[in-house]
Amino acid sequence: VVFTYGTDNKKPRVEEAPPSRVLHIRKLPSEASETEVIALGLPFGKVTNILTLKGKNQAFLEMGTEEAAITMVNYYATVNPHVRNVPVFIQYSNHKELKTDAGNQRTQAVLQAVSAVQSSGSSSSDVQEALAAVSSPVLRIIIDNMFYPVTLDALQQIFSKFGTVMKIITFTKNNQFQALLQFSDPVNAQHAKLALDGQNIYNSCCTLRIDFSKLVNLNVKYNNDKSRDYTRPELPAGDGQPSLDPAVAAAFSKESNSLLGKIPGRSNFFIFTPHISSLNPLSAAAAAAAAAGRVALAGQAGSNGVLLVSNLNEEMVTPQSLFTLFGVYGDVQRVKILYNKKDSALIQMSDANQAQLAMSHLNGQKMYGKIIRVTLSKHQTVALPRDGLDDQGLTKDYANSPLHRFKKPGSKNFQNIFPPSATLHLSNIPQDVTEDDLRLLFSDTGGTVKAFKFFQDRKMALIQMSTVEEAIQALIDLHNYNVGKKQHLRVSFSKSTI
Repeated sequence: VVFTYGTDNKKPRVEEAPPSRVLHIRKLPSEASETEVIALGLPFGKVTNILTLKGKNQAFLEMGTEEAAITMVNYYATVNPHVRNVPVFIQYSNHKELKTDAGNQRTQAVLQAVSAVQSSGSSSSDVQEALAAVSSPVLRIIIDNMFYPVTLDALQQIFSKFGTVMKIITFTKNNQFQALLQFSDPVNAQHAKLALDGQNIYNSCCTLRIDFSKLVNLNVKYNNDKSRDYTRPELPAGDGQPSLDPAVAAAFSKESNSLLGKIPGRSNFFIFTPHISSLNPLSAAAAAAAAAGRVALAGQAGSNGVLLVSNLNEEMVTPQSLFTLFGVYGDVQRVKILYNKKDSALIQMSDANQAQLAMSHLNGQKMYGKIIRVTLSKHQTVALPRDGLDDQGLTKDYANSPLHRFKKPGSKNFQNIFPPSATLHLSNIPQDVTEDDLRLLFSDTGGTVKAFKFFQDRKMALIQMSTVEEAIQALIDLHNYNVGKKQHLRVSFSKSTI
């Protein structure tokens, strides 16, 4: 039976059509979403599939049973169905079931959310809430147990594993760090929430609490360390504070009522602050490192400081190159390239925090043209070869190396630990070394120098290579390089760009 309503029909037209659990819906407004089409069928039973034909303003809706479809058609014979205040037309389809592409992730996410809420026996308002959730691309993020600051860039790196992050606004409310993060697609938000909610960014620290926001679009006015619109790089930096329009500000205050609230057994963030000074600085840095997103977020660090590094370029790698690269994130004690498997090595750091930090930043990076894998080893220590045994120089002991960056308590190096980046920070530059000297030196490592900038005192500089891999290579080759007058160049990764 076809029921038609609207100005182009003076009275309903009735046509015979055999009942089917698949319904054909026509004259949909072009901006109608799958969520709104599903909502038409929800009161009558389970919705098992949907296919929207956007260009034709039509959709097919598959109900769980033919009875549900008949009830729905009979109901809409007496009550005009509307979507966005536009009358729509519903009839039985000639199809007996819908065969749709299961790869349509958005549709699957919507149907899963509705099905989960319906099967739990929840009310129709809960179903509507579930629908609203999966149709929102904006997540509200609260970070609990925040021993170490989590930056906007760290959030972007973690969440961009699930899709394109378009906008982020960070703010502090009720002494808690919070953020609103907008994906390009609601299904990405759904996947990120499922994967990350309740995960620790680092062991026992920085716990993600994720909810859907009622907002569907963020209005970002400034690009700075508090807010960012990745689709509009031309935005001004402002005064360092995000300027929110009144609607967003009002939404913040409304949404605070539905926050997860206090975690049992804790009051607010400030009760932790006295402990920050007593934390090992590298454990705090490791928290930030894992926030940069290269480690499996739920991974538990072993109690030792030994790492297993695999997929190395066995033609090029040496204990010294591993010592230099991993030494950016901790004091390397020993390195052993495995005798029977020369694309793998064991690296012993000073402690488990340093191991976690190095793993967080270096797993998945490219070294000598190969993507390396870094995991925690079961070994407690790296054994040295027995006296008199020649292992071809594959094992090196660096326990007494003068090149350790973190031996001195309170060293500035603790504050300058950043993920591998194309921009390098250079220090300890002699006064007579010029920009051209340094450009030439870094070009000789096989990369391309894109930009260079001296600091005011000329003892430090930033140099930008064309890729992160080139910067890693340059750091390995030139950290501690003798630039004359017994001065050795210091090289580290920078968070800045030129």
